[in-house]
Amino acid sequence: MDKGRYAFLERFLTTISPSGFETDAAAVWREEAATFAQRTWADLHGNAFASLNEAGAPRVMLAGHMDEIGLMISHITDSGYLYTRPIGGWDAQILPGQRVWVHTKKGCVLGVIGRKPIHLLADEDRKNVVKVEDLWIDIGAKSKAEAQKRVEIGDPIVLAHDPALLSDDLLVARGVDDRIGGFVALETLRHLKALKPKAAVFAVATVQEEIGLRGARTSAYGLDATVGIAVDVCHTTDTPGTEGDKKKLGEIGLGKGPVIARGPNINPKLFDLLIATAKKAQIPFQIEAAPGGTGTDANAMQLSRAGMATALVSIPNRYMHSPCEIVSLRDVENAAKLIAHTVAGLTANTDLVPGETKKAPARSTARRRRTT
Repeated sequence: MDKGRYAFLERFLTTISPSGFETDAAAVWREEAATFAQRTWADLHGNAFASLNEAGAPRVMLAGHMDEIGLMISHITDSGYLYTRPIGGWDAQILPGQRVWVHTKKGCVLGVIGRKPIHLLADEDRKNVVKVEDLWIDIGAKSKAEAQKRVEIGDPIVLAHDPALLSDDLLVARGVDDRIGGFVALETLRHLKALKPKAAVFAVATVQEEIGLRGARTSAYGLDATVGIAVDVCHTTDTPGTEGDKKKLGEIGLGKGPVIARGPNINPKLFDLLIATAKKAQIPFQIEAAPGGTGTDANAMQLSRAGMATALVSIPNRYMHSPCEIVSLRDVENAAKLIAHTVAGLTANTDLVPGETKKAPARSTARRRRTT
């Protein structure tokens, strides 16, 4: 990945963006999109859009959600400690001892997630599962009044971890789920500008996926696209303890290519096009079985209006919903390349209706004679 694109990715991942508070990340994404897209804009929900060839056909939506899991201040004690509620799905065992950024209207406030030290815990308490409501945040305030000068009820919080490279290929960061998908959607649009697609293509950085696929619903309804490709992350099964998960998730590893989902949430002809494109372009890929709704933006997109032909391309991700998610930059680049070349092959005559494509003979409207 060249330095310019990595610098954008690093800036995008660094930006605080919990569900419902994606404004800053959307601004970073749109600023980059404006350097090559035909048009950029945002909607009332906060989704960010960028387009190419808007008069083309079919209309194609590329979606990656830019929100991340986080916390929100729900109570400030008389002593100035903060209690929180989760935004999205946390493994609370990760939280004790972490540094956090409280995102306020005045800027970021550094804090620490506190818990009674293990030395002071009773034997039974040591065995109990940590709960978010039992943890507090210490921002160094001496009183409620002092804390209220710096933070407010409802301020969002993220863990204070910035992106870094473990190697030339492996990136570690918080919020990879799924700003990496928003990055791929925009990179796909960048590739497509050079490929001159016949389709009208709309890249969307969606909001509020972590709390119910909310941004994908509104943006898909507004765009009224025929084709939709969601970009998200999926679990790897290449780390200790995940051997048993291969029975359910398959063999998914970092650096082995983007993962193409197959199942009822996926249009079968669009799936075949992705596979054929990958083979023709010699792009490595992996396949995952998705026997129901995928729990990604693809689910909301498929069910918008009268429906759209959807696909899901995922980036293998280690340690999901932690502050240290790991992805391969090669997988990221190959995902953008795969989707771009697939979309470049679409025309107004591309048939994505599942099943038989030949014209069926007209049915007779005459009633059959009943025999006894």
